[in-house]
Amino acid sequence: MEPVWLKHYQEGIPATIDPDEYASLNALFAESFMKFKDLPAFTNMGQVITYADVEQQSRDFAAFLQNKLKLVKGDRVAIMMPNLIQYPVALFGILRAGCIAVNVNPLYTAEEFEHQVCDAQATTLIVLENFAHVVMGAREKTNIKNIIVTKISDVFPFPKSLLVDFVIKYVKHMVPRWKLQSFCWYKDVLEQGAQCKYTDPCVTGSDIAFLQYTGGTTGVPKGAMLTHRNMIANTLQGRAWLSVMLQPSKEIIVTALPLYHIFSLTVNCFLFFNIGALNVLITNPRDTDSFIKDLKKHKFTIITGVNTLFNLLLNSKGFDTVNFESLKLAVGGGMAVQKVVANRWQNLTKSPLLQGYGLTETSPIACMMPLDTKTFRDSIGLPLPSTEILIRDESGKEIGFDEAGELSIRGPQVMPGYWNQVSETKNVLDDAGWLRTGDIASVSPDGFVKIVDRKKDLIVVSGFKVFPNEVEEIIAAMPGVVEVAIVGSPDPLSGEKVKAVVVRNNPSVTAEAVRAYCHEHLTGYKVPKEVEFRDTLPKNNVGKILRRELR
Repeated sequence: MEPVWLKHYQEGIPATIDPDEYASLNALFAESFMKFKDLPAFTNMGQVITYADVEQQSRDFAAFLQNKLKLVKGDRVAIMMPNLIQYPVALFGILRAGCIAVNVNPLYTAEEFEHQVCDAQATTLIVLENFAHVVMGAREKTNIKNIIVTKISDVFPFPKSLLVDFVIKYVKHMVPRWKLQSFCWYKDVLEQGAQCKYTDPCVTGSDIAFLQYTGGTTGVPKGAMLTHRNMIANTLQGRAWLSVMLQPSKEIIVTALPLYHIFSLTVNCFLFFNIGALNVLITNPRDTDSFIKDLKKHKFTIITGVNTLFNLLLNSKGFDTVNFESLKLAVGGGMAVQKVVANRWQNLTKSPLLQGYGLTETSPIACMMPLDTKTFRDSIGLPLPSTEILIRDESGKEIGFDEAGELSIRGPQVMPGYWNQVSETKNVLDDAGWLRTGDIASVSPDGFVKIVDRKKDLIVVSGFKVFPNEVEEIIAAMPGVVEVAIVGSPDPLSGEKVKAVVVRNNPSVTAEAVRAYCHEHLTGYKVPKEVEFRDTLPKNNVGKILRRELR
């Protein structure tokens, strides 16, 4: 085995998977619909939906898109909602209609929403009513023609639905006022779709399933084109890795990460749907009291999350009273798992917290720690089946064990490129199919991969990516600001935090004012937690601000 070009090897796990085992994600769904039809598939807020229910409702949703909205194969449909039962129904319906799903963070501002749906050229949107006001502020600037609005109460039976709706709107005030010129209610969509004929769109593995937005290496978020084959491949790679532990139709997985996040989407949704698991959807994991109550209701066997989520639970009152007897494994992704958190987790739950590594561009998993890992290791593990990794120095030369260089990945889960971004695609993908990750890594003689540092300026806050250029552009437009640079700095809770270094010409530009201005234009996790003022910023000989010196 060459020290620089590592393929998967892990005893008891196949070296390869067949990414063409299913013709499309729709074929993967169809198998689960048939095999597990009477089993519960998703549960949220006490409501349960079976595999047969998901099949019927997603079919009705797809038929509505095809017949009432006249959508055709390849049309982009945006989804803007947190973890609710409506999410998988809508998602599966979009894919079954042959359309491309565009996941939109429901916490986005109107500006962020506008950029993403315009770039994707989405014509249809399904949104939770709680976030309809954001859409209202940006719709006229987009190509959105069709809007489907759902309420949290839509999955509850009458009269409980009325009570839930009243509490959400008038007691908790969770729905800001909104008004849209034309839209359809989710419940009406399912009712009308049930009266329509569904037509199989004949999707193939090479067809795009998702435009999953990410910053890639730098700059404004771009849409990673993830095909049906990409998503199937990563689902099967994860299934193979966990095969020694998973029991079809017996698992209960806790999904606290939002399904619009690529890690949760592939692992929690597709992988566990494929094996007939029950998926416990957590809508608001920050409400730890409700979260812990949900954990106590289920004999869950798997839980996924990011380091900050596990740390939050460990420091929450009542978490130590949860019954962990059925828990087999916790998987951390999206950001590095800290040793202190992993050790505390294992001591309390008596089950390991293992980390994996991946990118949106790899659908997302590329490496993961072996399941028999007994103690924490500062590593992202080994390549998954059918995955190869390469470490190269700055000149592009392959290097050996324990030497740090840029990590490249090749496998069937690697995207074909960015949506309408030919030059950006060429920057990260070579003709041989290697994806340059922008992360600096090393490989130990026993094949374990370790992330050393980030080559790029990307900041990761609790698993979510923040792109300095985007934040800088906002702050630079603030009156009184001369120059600004955004960097990441360590944070014990979120892994990293956003820091703004500002040159001002007006003393009224205070740290509080900068943060307030950012809150008007950016999602919360992108707003700088720390603001530092300087007289000048370090620059190179052509005037480029040197972020590395600020870090």
